[in-house]
Amino acid sequence: VCYGEGSRVKGQGSNDGTDEPETQTGLMAQLADWGLPVSNQARQVTGIEPAIACFRDLEQRRDRLPYEIDGMVIKVDDLRLQQELGEKSRAPRWAVACKFPPRQATTRINDILLSVGRTGVITPVALLQPVELSGVTVSRATLHNWDEIRRKDIRIGDTVVVERAGDVIPAVVKVLTGQRTGSEQELPEPKVCPDCGSPAERSEGEVAVRCSGGLVCPPQLAEGIIHFASRNAMDIEGLGNKYIEQLISLRLVQDLADLYHLTRDDFMQFERMGEKLAENLLNAIHASKKQELARFVFALGIRHVGERTAKLLADRFGSIEQLQQATLEELTSIRDVGPTVAASIRAFFDNPANTRVLARLQAAGVSPTTTARQISGRLTGSTFVFTGTLTRFSRDEARRLVEEQGATVTGSLSKKTSYLVAGSEAGSKLDKARSLGVPVLSEEELLAMLENSGMVAP
Repeated sequence: VCYGEGSRVKGQGSNDGTDEPETQTGLMAQLADWGLPVSNQARQVTGIEPAIACFRDLEQRRDRLPYEIDGMVIKVDDLRLQQELGEKSRAPRWAVACKFPPRQATTRINDILLSVGRTGVITPVALLQPVELSGVTVSRATLHNWDEIRRKDIRIGDTVVVERAGDVIPAVVKVLTGQRTGSEQELPEPKVCPDCGSPAERSEGEVAVRCSGGLVCPPQLAEGIIHFASRNAMDIEGLGNKYIEQLISLRLVQDLADLYHLTRDDFMQFERMGEKLAENLLNAIHASKKQELARFVFALGIRHVGERTAKLLADRFGSIEQLQQATLEELTSIRDVGPTVAASIRAFFDNPANTRVLARLQAAGVSPTTTARQISGRLTGSTFVFTGTLTRFSRDEARRLVEEQGATVTGSLSKKTSYLVAGSEAGSKLDKARSLGVPVLSEEELLAMLENSGMVAP
């Protein structure tokens, strides 16, 4: 959503020397005076009821406009008041976006196909008799999941009402059951993945059906390798999405371990690939063999295991071999590792396909290193949350420094948080910390704390 137009700089008035505008209306008039295109649909009103009336009027006239719109933005006109109201992390407090109800059309579901996403979620997608909707021909619509299919009683062959949710994503709103002929077919929940044939699973309390194949499932492979090579995981510099997609399309990489068997000749098959670049990519892949254990665990893409949980697992078990043998009881004994996360970890290592990949990684020389965590450091027992931009070092470096002193870093704020470190452009967490009474540290205060611990040079 666009909430404003132009850039207001003090002293840059119009050619007749007028002062900077004081209202949004005045700003738009000034932009028009400068010859810039400005919407002729803007209206200045006073009060809620006139604003609602303006919204209803525009909704009635939207089809007659020479361009597509999906709503309007209501804004405080006084620019000084806008500044006083300020902004939240995602939007200003002085404006609200109001969407029109989505347009709808009637069509028929010719078939339902199963689409496997890059995270393994199997999504039913309706293949529709093409229909015009908001100036776009719609031929597909997501059915979300099987709970939704059962709730709406959607069947192949049904006549349905569809809409573009938010005027973007087509969705089936309802079934016109009165038009059924008796030939419609129900779609059962899948037992196997339509792409790789691995068992399809649905965890208790979840609506998503997932392929259990992991990285042996083609749709999941690309995303898995992208994640594996990413900066916060194995940090394979230069191996971006484009190269990974080419490696898969050329069938040079069919699992994570294949990365470590690539040759310069393999990379030289790519367009615009020089010998120096190929050599750099191979060096980056080779260097990742000695990556930290926590990064390696995170890189494996185990469901529910983020960076922080990967760090906890690395600290607790010390090697990937020990982690592979961990029982559910041992896993759940770790703080913040609950039954769901523990079950996901155990399921990953119990999958024969994953254990084969791990064995191949080990055979290729991938040997993650461990960094001993200081369990009796100055910050032991403390919990840190970071917000905003740091200038002395990156967020990852700051996290590593406090963790090496025994602290825990989390992404969410609560009364139990010991410190919030607020850099520049701090977000809504700063307000929340103040309301909860959580101590707020500036970057300078964090540096002083670390200097006193001997972690950074004064």
